[in-house]
This record gives sequence, structure tokens and C-alpha cells, in this order.
Amino acid sequence: MVEGKVVIVTGAGRGIGAAIARLMAQHGAKVVVNDIGVSLAGEGGDQAPAQEVVNEIKKAGGEAAANYDSVAEFKSAAKIVQCALDNFGRIDCVVNNAGILRDMIFHKMTEEDWDAVVNVILKGAFNTCRHAAEHFRRQASGAFVHMTSTSGLIGGMGQANYGAAKLGMVALSKAIAIDMTRFNVRSNCIAPVAWTRMTASIPAKDPASAKRVERHQRVTAGHNAPLAVFLASDAAAGVSAQVFYVRKNEIFLMSQSRPLRGVHRNDGWTPQACAEHLYPALKSLFYPLERTADVFSWDPI
Repeated sequence: MVEGKVVIVTGAGRGIGAAIARLMAQHGAKVVVNDIGVSLAGEGGDQAPAQEVVNEIKKAGGEAAANYDSVAEFKSAAKIVQCALDNFGRIDCVVNNAGILRDMIFHKMTEEDWDAVVNVILKGAFNTCRHAAEHFRRQASGAFVHMTSTSGLIGGMGQANYGAAKLGMVALSKAIAIDMTRFNVRSNCIAPVAWTRMTASIPAKDPASAKRVERHQRVTAGHNAPLAVFLASDAAAGVSAQVFYVRKNEIFLMSQSRPLRGVHRNDGWTPQACAEHLYPALKSLFYPLERTADVFSWDPI
């Protein structure tokens, strides 16, 4: 599917990123496995995970190079793209998978908790995309695949930083798709589900949650990789600015913001008119305060 393409996968030392990197290589891509080897909170630095994935790819007959630069800094992210050029001579796709967690109920969240997550996920995606964009523009081709989350698309508890960053990636993806379509560049999002060290770190708050966790352990990182490979391939030439949600063997096309219903007054609006006219006219269409488990109430099948 991606024979001869050069693909960067960030955060690819473990979990979903590693699964995507392996499948990209199995389908003929030359892969830059980027991972700085930190904890879920973004601390430390271990080069072993990225190198292990590279070794696995090479042992299977594929081509890969490890990279340990951070996506969170603009200049550092440039080195990730340069790694692809130095090792393989070009770049065809960037998979923005790198992320960290700093979960905390909102009224206790610190500025550091906010900045750390947003810098890695949202700013990190901008950084890698911006450096790759110059090459995509010159060669008149390229694809971006961004990992978003239902924590942003729908809602989640204790993840204001993570959810905001992940929903921001959807807007970033749409903006890139609009700006770069003239250069034959596509940009799409995947909201993945998998049992990884990141999801394993979220505690079960009650027996029902514990039961759901037990069933979710059967959903592997590898379930998300086929869609990523497809979106990187020429077979997806007509797919851009879309958001997909993967739950084991289910793939959903997610909605995007569009008008639901409008109200109009010839004499304009006052605060009282909003209460007396707008509110009763629109309230039946208000979205309820839901979390992901409320909307997707069945287990992945």
C-alpha cells in the first residue's frame, strides 16, 4: 500500500505508534521511528524503545531509522524531518502520534500540567507538519495523519488539557487540508482505541468501569494501524479533512461542526429575547453533557 514511501511516526517506540510503524514497513514504507523514550508524564529519556522497533522492522526485512528528538520544540522537530531526508532522501507522510498525559480534575490542574500536554500534542503536531510542509509543497504530494481522541471529540473526565489539545488537532488538520490541497497534500485524523500503557494509567473509578477496562484489554494497538496505512497511501487520494474513530473492528466517520437550527428576529436581539425566544427554540437540540462511554455505550466488537 505504501511501497517506497518515507513515513515519520512520532511517539513510535511503544503502543499505537509502534504498531503503525511496523505495519507501514510491512507495506513497503521506509520508516522514521521517532520516540524520546519518556514516561507518560513526559519525564526521563530512554532510546531503547525506538531502537527496538527499528530492529524489529529491519529483522523483518524492512527499512527504518530511529530518531530521538522532541516534537515539542520547533527546532528539535526540524531534526525529525531532516532524519527522514538524511536516511531516505525524501518524506511522504507524517503520523502525529506523540502524546503525554497529565490527568487532573480541572479546578486542580496546574499551568505546568496544561502546557506540557498542549506543547507535546498540539504544538508538536504543528511543529512536525510545518517542517514537512515545505517538502510536500515542493514535491506536490504528501499526507498527514493525526491521532485525535474522543476525549476532545465527545468529552472525558479530568482531561481538559488532553481533550483540548486533541480537539485542536482536528482544527489543525482541517486548516492544513484547506491550505495545502492545491499542493496535493491531504490531512486526516484518527481517534484510536487500544489498551496501551497510556490507557492503562487511567484508574477505574467503580466496578462497572473495572469491567469495561477488562474488556478493553482485548483491543490492541494494532487495530488502529491499518487505517493509518491506508490514509498514507495513494489509495486514499480522495480522503482529506476527515475524522475517523477506530474501536477494534469498528471504524466510524465522525461528524464535524455544522449548523443545527437558526432563529431570526427582524428587530434584533436583546438578552430578554434570547431567554424568551432563542432558548425555547433551540434547547431541544442542545447536546447533553456526555462522556465517550455515554455515546459509545457498547464495548468494541
